Amino acid sequence: MTKDDDKLPTPEHREPPGGGDSDLPPGPAVSSGATAAGAKEAREAAALRKPTRPDTGERNGREPCPPEVAERLRELDHLRRTGRYASALALAQSLATAHPRLARVLMEVAMTVGIWGGAPAEALPWFERALELAPGHRTTRLHRALCLARLGRHGEAVAEFDALVEGGYRKALVLHMKRAESLEALGRHAEAERDWTLALAEDADNPWLLQQRATARTRLGRRDEALRDLTEALALQQGDGVDPELLHERGLLRAQAGDVEGARTDFQTGLAALRRGDPPALAEALRSTLQALPRPREGHGSTAEETGRRDG
Repeated sequence: MTKDDDKLPTPEHREPPGGGDSDLPPGPAVSSGATAAGAKEAREAAALRKPTRPDTGERNGREPCPPEVAERLRELDHLRRTGRYASALALAQSLATAHPRLARVLMEVAMTVGIWGGAPAEALPWFERALELAPGHRTTRLHRALCLARLGRHGEAVAEFDALVEGGYRKALVLHMKRAESLEALGRHAEAERDWTLALAEDADNPWLLQQRATARTRLGRRDEALRDLTEALALQQGDGVDPELLHERGLLRAQAGDVEGARTDFQTGLAALRRGDPPALAEALRSTLQALPRPREGHGSTAEETGRRDG
């Protein structure tokens, strides 16, 4: 299973920009070229935004957002979501110049640059300036933590995630997923496994989360539990077709456990389940691991050579 946002448990609705703001002086210059990662990051942002109407009252230490600014922020969001990044960036910067003390405006500049523009290093100072004005705004703090993680500053990101968890931030699922990823990058696999388990408590029937916990458990030597996670993930996918990556991972664990025929079945089924667009490396991994198994006993399935010739 590939790790893309279509497989992440994210809500479909997002908060319109302009809700209850705070302020900041104009931030650093930013580049105008959006990257290919922008669309992916934008989908991730949808997981972090609550579907509410823009408000004009003070909230979480932010100054109120005037209705006319809220309207321009809605326009900004429309430009971003329709792929007009250069126009969105120009509007965001003009709003920051006109309203240097509105933290919501500064946060939207940061979102434009970091998510749609794919430039977390350029976005980070904007988030930090916003937090100087509204230190109690936890969504801004979460996005700053995500920027830190994207920049490889995982220790700082984990500290921010810890503070948000302790503060009872409402997006528990997102927090546990993202903290788990940073903990894995730091080699803290037992804590990462704990966070994947907490994420599954929020979304129990998510195959991607089960796959991530299986990976963490494999690193901890808990092979039987990892096998159960992968088997459960595959069972949840029956209606949509079997994921060849999950079959490859389970086949590897079965082979390590001495279940050669079970591994062979997984690799063969994975090859047959390959879909257009699956990475060539996955097909090669399935073929090579299948061919590395001892030859099947007579009468037990197809040979590695026959299966290896399939292209899915």
